[in-house]
Order: sequence, then C-alpha cells, then structure tokens
Amino acid sequence: MNRDAVEAGLRTRSEVLGATHVATSMNADNFSRPLEEFVSEYCWNEIWNRPGLDRRTRSVINVAMLTALNRPQQLKLHIKGAINNGLSRGELQEILLQAAVYCGVPAGVDAFRTAREAFAELLTTSSQP
Repeated sequence: MNRDAVEAGLRTRSEVLGATHVATSMNADNFSRPLEEFVSEYCWNEIWNRPGLDRRTRSVINVAMLTALNRPQQLKLHIKGAINNGLSRGELQEILLQAAVYCGVPAGVDAFRTAREAFAELLTTSSQP
C-alpha cells in the first residue's frame, strides 16, 4: 500500500462523495480497513485522478454501470457524487432512462427509486443547520 496514493484517493473520494461518508468508511474495523484503503488507493486515486476523463464524465459512467449492475447502495452514493460533480437532476434522469432501455426496465425502476432517495437525502442534509 502506498500511503501517499491512499491519501490522494481519500481527498478525491471526499470531494466527490463527501467528507462524512469517507470518514464513516475509513472508520472501519480491522477486517474492513484494508478494503477501504484499497478502494481509496486504486479506485479513487489511480482511476479517478487519471487525466483522461473529467470527474463529471466519470460520474456519468459510474451511474450507468451501477444501474446495470443493480447496486443501489453504491448507485445512491454516486448519484450524490454526480450532483457534486455538476450533473443536474435532468441529466441524471436521462442517464437512468437510457440505462433502463439497455439494462432492463426492472433495473431502471430500481435506479429511479434509488435516485429519488438520494435526492431526498441531499435535500435533508442541505436544509440542516
């Protein structure tokens, strides 16, 4: 494990998903901590910090892929991250509609439900003092 790469990944992860989420994730037990460090180093540093795509584009890809994989917990996180990366609700709606056609209506229905939950959570956290 490269400690500098983990730290760089944590910074990116915090900017996209929020510092609260990252702090909770990194407060893992001894069993899960190696996975969180691995995710931070490779996913959030080695991939998200590559120069080939901007964060907005990476968010579009992740939302579509997580819809296809029907991974609602990760999808919710990445919908919030997509908002942080500048996507609008309308753009997310279009991504999910297209994914529903190519991934199947059940996956699309679940993705829309997950998006509504993410939007509601964002409203709740933004209205708290």
